[in-house]
Amino acid sequence: MRLPEPMRLPDMPLHDPFIVADSKTRTYYLYTSNDPSVSGVDGTGTMVYRSHDLRDWTRPVVVFLAAEQRGIWATDGGWAPEVHAWGDKYYLFTTLHNEDKPLPVPPPNQWGVPFQIPNHMRGTITAVSDSLLGPFTVVDPSRPTPPGDLMTLDGTLYVDPSGQPWMVYAHEWLQTVDGTMEAIRLAPDLSRTIGDPLFLFKASDASWISEQIPSGVPHQLPPYITDGPQLYRTPDGSLLMLWSTYEKNAIAQDGTIGGGYVQTYAVSTSGDLAGPWRQHRPLVRDDSGHGMLFHTFEGRLMMILHRPFDNARGKLYEMQLDHELRVLRRRTDLDGDH
Repeated sequence: MRLPEPMRLPDMPLHDPFIVADSKTRTYYLYTSNDPSVSGVDGTGTMVYRSHDLRDWTRPVVVFLAAEQRGIWATDGGWAPEVHAWGDKYYLFTTLHNEDKPLPVPPPNQWGVPFQIPNHMRGTITAVSDSLLGPFTVVDPSRPTPPGDLMTLDGTLYVDPSGQPWMVYAHEWLQTVDGTMEAIRLAPDLSRTIGDPLFLFKASDASWISEQIPSGVPHQLPPYITDGPQLYRTPDGSLLMLWSTYEKNAIAQDGTIGGGYVQTYAVSTSGDLAGPWRQHRPLVRDDSGHGMLFHTFEGRLMMILHRPFDNARGKLYEMQLDHELRVLRRRTDLDGDH
């Protein structure tokens, strides 16, 4: 069945949304994981919707398919696609995984608790194109961009004041129990990493997530999750990171995750990627997250995220940034006649 056009946000399957506002064409490009039910193309990959007004959207086109990448290490996943202009090219970051490529079970975590959950290769790949509409070709098909022995996801591009590009990513709770945010330097052409990862913060640094770790060695701990980093330079020179996690009441002791996905943020007041990072209260709750900030062509600061986590749809919010980041209102007017 051919879907109607234009599409509206309530109609659009949309997990881990990322918008590029292209000033040359005054077009918003909205990237998400490929969904064959709307793109008409089977396979793990990335698709993009387009709009001139954030209300009326074209049916999506597929810009990347893992199965078309010769010799690629993984074909599953396709999570959290982002597209960034760098030089005269466009670079796609998206997270893939391969359950048939096991990783060693990690040693006991920082609390001395063994975490015997099988790990497998998961990480963000880098692909390049001459166009925002692709097709994107993976730069290194043999491995993910972050270290291959780490189970990571949701890599994003950050360029520091000296012009050095970095990939910032979430190191999975599946390896660490207490998930972390980390960063690694990228080569000038984004083709490879340089040096070792830099630790930024851990999920439990946000004190509202969970109760304090009890004294002694607990028998079992719930996971603390880091997800969806996105960096943004503030007017006063601080560095802001949007990120997502789960509130404590949503995570049972057996690791079962409920519906408490939230959009939060942290700020490095030094302006440096290394921090220190100060955690803030959630911006949006109600099973919402993986947001990113962008400016409209009229100069408004906006945030898009998905809600709920399952069967996700995009939600747009008008934002204000002064000494802190605040939601002004949800832009339900952009949902169309629903």
